[in-house]
Amino acid sequence: MKMIHSPLEQFEVTPVWSIALGETFAFTNTAFFGFIVMFAIFSVLSFGTTNATVVPNRWQTLVEGAFEFVMTMAKDSISGGKGEKYFPFLFVTFLTVAMSNLVGMIPYSFTITSQLAVTFSFGAATFLGVNIIAVREHGLHFLSFFLPKDAPVALWPLLVPIELISYLFRVISLSVRLFVNMMAGHALLKILAGFSWTMIGMGGLMLIASGFPFIIIIALTGMELGIAVLQAYVWTVLVCIYLNDAINLH
Repeated sequence: MKMIHSPLEQFEVTPVWSIALGETFAFTNTAFFGFIVMFAIFSVLSFGTTNATVVPNRWQTLVEGAFEFVMTMAKDSISGGKGEKYFPFLFVTFLTVAMSNLVGMIPYSFTITSQLAVTFSFGAATFLGVNIIAVREHGLHFLSFFLPKDAPVALWPLLVPIELISYLFRVISLSVRLFVNMMAGHALLKILAGFSWTMIGMGGLMLIASGFPFIIIIALTGMELGIAVLQAYVWTVLVCIYLNDAINLH
C-alpha cells in the first residue's frame, strides 16, 4: 500500500478507472466521492422523510431541523417575503456543501470541497443563477446595481468599474473561502498525525509524549466537524445575501 508522505498528497486527484476513447477518459476520485455525497444526501433525506411520525425519530429530527434552519435563514436574509420561493435551491445548496465537507472527514475518504475546481464550479453556477434571476426580475434596470445611490455624476466613471469588479469577485470569495478552509484543516490534521506517528516510532519518552499531539488531533477533529457545517452555513448565507441583492437591488 502506498504511504502518504506529504500532507498535501491527500488532495491529489487520481483516476479510479479509465478507458481509451480516442483520448483517455478517467473517472477520478473527485467524481467518485461526488456520487457518494449525492447518495449520502439521498439516504439521509429518505430516512428522515419515509414513514414520518408525529413524534419524530432521530433521522426525521435531523432533516426537519435542517429544513427549519435553512427556511429561517432564507426568510431572514431575503427581504420582501421572497425567501420561501428560493428555499428548495438554498436547502439543496446547504446539504450539498455540508455533506461534501462531512464525507471528507471519514478516514481514507476524499474531500471534494478541498479542490478549487469543484468549489469554483459550485460558485460559478450559483453566480450565474443569481444573475439570471436578477435579469428576469429587473431586466436592464439591474445594471443600476453597479451605481451607488445618490452618487455624484462626476464619480460614475470611477465607481461603476469598482462596483463591477467587486461584484465579479463574489464568485471567487465563495469558492476560495470554502477551498482554503477545507484544505488547511485537513492538511493540519495530517501533519499532526504524521508527527504523532513519528514520535511513537521513536519509542521511549517520545512514545509517552506522542499522546499530546494525539489529544490535539482529537480536539481538532471535533473542531473540523464544526467547521464543516459552519462553512455550509456561511456559503448559504452569502448566497442568500446575493439573492437578496439580485431581487431587491439596493
